[in-house]
Amino acid sequence: MAPTKPPVEHTVDRTPEYEKFIEELRVFHEKRGTNFDPEPKMGNITVDLRKLFEYIVEHGGYDKVSDEKLMWRKMCEGLGLMRHNAPADAYTLKQIFYKNLAAYEIKTVHNKEPPPPEILEFTTAKGGSLLTRTLETFQAKAAKTEREGSTEDGTPSRERRVEETPTSGRASRGLREAPAPRVIFHPDTASTRPTRHASGQHGLSSGSTPHSQSQTQPHNNSHSHGNTPIPMHQSHPSRGGASHFYIPPGPDALNPLVQTYQPPPPQQVPLRIVDTPASNPDLFARKQRLLRKAPVAAPNPGALIRASIPPGTLDGPNIYERCLLALRSGIQAEQAFGLNHLVKISYERGDKYKFSQFSGLAEGLTEFALGIGNLFYEVDWTISNDPDFDDGEIGELDGINGTTDILDRIAQLKPKGVQDNFQPAEFTDHLTLIIEAVLTIRNMVMLHDNAWYMADYPPIKDLLCILLCLPSLDIVVELKHFALDIAEQITQYLVLDSDDALYKTLLTQLESSDRGIILTSLRAIGRIGMHHPTETNKLGGVPPSTLQNLMDWLLLNDDELVDACLDFLYQYTAVVPNLDVMLQGTNVEHLVVHLVRLLSHGAKRSQREIVVSEARLAYEPPSEQVVPISKDLLERLLAMEEPERCYAWLRCFFEEDPEAQITQIAIWQAYNAAFLESIKRHGRSMINAAEFIRHISTVYQCAGAQVIREGGPGGSEVQKFIMRGIRPRSHPINPDGRAYFQCQWQLAPARRVPGQDQPERPVFCGAWNLSAGKMWDHILTDHLKEFPSTDDGCNTSKFQNREGKFACLWNTCTKYPTPTTLHLAQFMTHIKTHIKTEQARHAATTAPVQPSADGVPASATAAGVPPGSAVVPPSPSKARVPPPPKHPRVLKPAKTITITYEETASVRDERNPNAPPQAAGIPLSAVLILRNIARNVVKTVAEEALLKEQLPLRRDGGGDGGGEGKEIRGRGWNERLFRPVMGRLWEVFTENRLLAPYVTSLMQLLEREEGGFGG
Repeated sequence: MAPTKPPVEHTVDRTPEYEKFIEELRVFHEKRGTNFDPEPKMGNITVDLRKLFEYIVEHGGYDKVSDEKLMWRKMCEGLGLMRHNAPADAYTLKQIFYKNLAAYEIKTVHNKEPPPPEILEFTTAKGGSLLTRTLETFQAKAAKTEREGSTEDGTPSRERRVEETPTSGRASRGLREAPAPRVIFHPDTASTRPTRHASGQHGLSSGSTPHSQSQTQPHNNSHSHGNTPIPMHQSHPSRGGASHFYIPPGPDALNPLVQTYQPPPPQQVPLRIVDTPASNPDLFARKQRLLRKAPVAAPNPGALIRASIPPGTLDGPNIYERCLLALRSGIQAEQAFGLNHLVKISYERGDKYKFSQFSGLAEGLTEFALGIGNLFYEVDWTISNDPDFDDGEIGELDGINGTTDILDRIAQLKPKGVQDNFQPAEFTDHLTLIIEAVLTIRNMVMLHDNAWYMADYPPIKDLLCILLCLPSLDIVVELKHFALDIAEQITQYLVLDSDDALYKTLLTQLESSDRGIILTSLRAIGRIGMHHPTETNKLGGVPPSTLQNLMDWLLLNDDELVDACLDFLYQYTAVVPNLDVMLQGTNVEHLVVHLVRLLSHGAKRSQREIVVSEARLAYEPPSEQVVPISKDLLERLLAMEEPERCYAWLRCFFEEDPEAQITQIAIWQAYNAAFLESIKRHGRSMINAAEFIRHISTVYQCAGAQVIREGGPGGSEVQKFIMRGIRPRSHPINPDGRAYFQCQWQLAPARRVPGQDQPERPVFCGAWNLSAGKMWDHILTDHLKEFPSTDDGCNTSKFQNREGKFACLWNTCTKYPTPTTLHLAQFMTHIKTHIKTEQARHAATTAPVQPSADGVPASATAAGVPPGSAVVPPSPSKARVPPPPKHPRVLKPAKTITITYEETASVRDERNPNAPPQAAGIPLSAVLILRNIARNVVKTVAEEALLKEQLPLRRDGGGDGGGEGKEIRGRGWNERLFRPVMGRLWEVFTENRLLAPYVTSLMQLLEREEGGFGG
């Protein structure tokens, strides 16, 4: 099975060659006078006209592709435009080429003159043969096609051969032929009186002549009307003649037009009731009486004609033409009617109502709106379309190139004394009509096609200047707003320099106190040249007072106005000469501060904690120091043999810790220090070091011997042998799992050593005791030096409750810090509280550890076993399962860092909704203006002047010194403007992820200063 070809994806490659091709097509269609769609669509796919043209020409051109069957479907597949319905897609592609590229192909590829648009672009894409199509051949073919009833491809209808009339009824039913539609008229010349012979003949012909019936029947039955005979074929029997006779078919019966002829349906003729003297005598009597009176004037002939015409016969022009004619009629009532309907049509049908479809509509509305001059000034504005127009009267406007001195003419006008509150009715009606005319233009230019059309009509600029320069009256505020709305829509197609009258007029509107006028004016100025391919909006000639007003408006709590001001400043600061005007006429330092403040406009600050490391349970820091062994535990362990003694000692003095480690030499030395002297005294032998190290892994399976390398003196490596997985216990336990607790009696108090800031730590007793009673005896005998005495006649020993001076030296005790006179029982009651507290702190609640899986006995089973006897582990059924040992662990909290986020306005790309959001709104405009200032301020004349004013600094010399110093470039405007706000810029960079790329580019521009911005 052959692999399937991957589908081709059709895209528009907007290369310079594509733009040049589209521009050539646009110019070609403008000269030809036809409509041109640069980006036609097939469903949701935009067709690349350049690819389509090259692909069709490559396959032979339009005529060759149209002549081959199903070739347009192959073109769709080759261009990647095939969707679901192949016939519809093929015809749509053919129609797009036919309307936009067919004439261009004939002109450029075949070097011939294309047919006129009437037989090419203005017709459907039916058939081919465009190279040989002319007006005469196309009309003749169309007439022939209509006359012959041809199909879409011009295929002639099939004509059937005339068959002979069958002789049998059976054959006639199988070979039916239509009767002749037209038969020559044969007059009846027979006698009008019937005769006996004729009657008999009639009976014979109708009842006993089957042959004649068989001949006439096929013709009648084959007609489209079924068995109903055609009246033209019937011969009405007359008196005295034959009732029926056979009419042979003539040669005209075979004409296709005759065979396909269908009689038109009957039409009803409208009838009117006519009054007669007999039907309506009263009416005629009244007419007679009127005739006897004096004659009156003849009625209007037009009214009589209209009354005589039935309703619906002459409807006149449609509503669109009717409104246009009414507008140009000069009759106020008609103008009111037309403008009222134009306002409704432009509002309700603004998406389809175009100036290009109604010739003269734009001119008529503009001329009517110019009538505003006669209401407020002594002038009648008129439009002159004379190519040789020269400055004539003050009210005559240039309709071809526009009036360049329109503002000077308006300044020369003398206003009328129009009042806001009182106007004549005629003035108000006329002003209302003008407002409706301007409103109609305003509604229509909301459509881009109408805006482009009006931008190419020069008098509209003069009209806007006239409307915006009207006196400051309340009655014209609405009119000015409509004019600014028109300007906002058409300026994007205009290129206005600083001397243009409309541009100056829009700048003067920024001095207004009306928020709506200011806002719309800023938008109109900001859109100048937006759709021009090469020209940019330079915004020259803006007065410094207007710039200062824009900076002041940035402080208002009005997002819409602030956004419009930022759009204006972004375009203004993109031009280097404009920055010179701003530096000389305004306080740019304050502007930079406000712009940095707007970087956080509408921001939502939030904090997020990021966990660096999770919270976990950890052991206390391990120590290399092994606690000394107590006397009773030493005696118990000495009674054991190796390796049981080794097992018991490891369990009593070590515990598991996966993260801890201890050197092998340290643990071996601790074992020797505990048993070596005592074993030698008893004449017994010690276990060797290698076996001892192996026994550690037997007792604690998680422990293991390792060798690590550490840096030694002189950069050399030193090997270190360690045991990982165990750590010394902070307090020992006996083989039964009971914990020892330590005596906290101070043997020597803390003392300060000369030359050291911290005093030495006190020395404690540190003796380990297993029970409170032993600790009691230890304190009495070893620290208080009290010994029991034996009473007479008793075998028990008791301590004497003598009175003496006692001081409590237990750690952190403050009750008896100095010797105090007390009885011994009273003092020991106090000591008992310390003993219980220490015992509770070190109490071990765990049982002995179970034997390991390899049969090694636990230390508890070896306790008290005589030397040399066998050690038998306890039975599993009788052994008590202890809970897991509680190790000295601490909870280490999670390590977190707190990050502050600042979220400002954002938007997602409509072409890629899955992409991350992008910065938008006021913060984006502010950072772009800052970047413009940082990029262009170093190119201004003010920058050079500032650097010349600063005295040059010198390094390594200068003054009277002999060394020649090196000049250092002074700090310019970037240093002065951005140094105070650098801290805030860094905050925005770290907290606002959307603005971070733009702030980065701003920082890079600032770092281009010689020596670095931070130098």
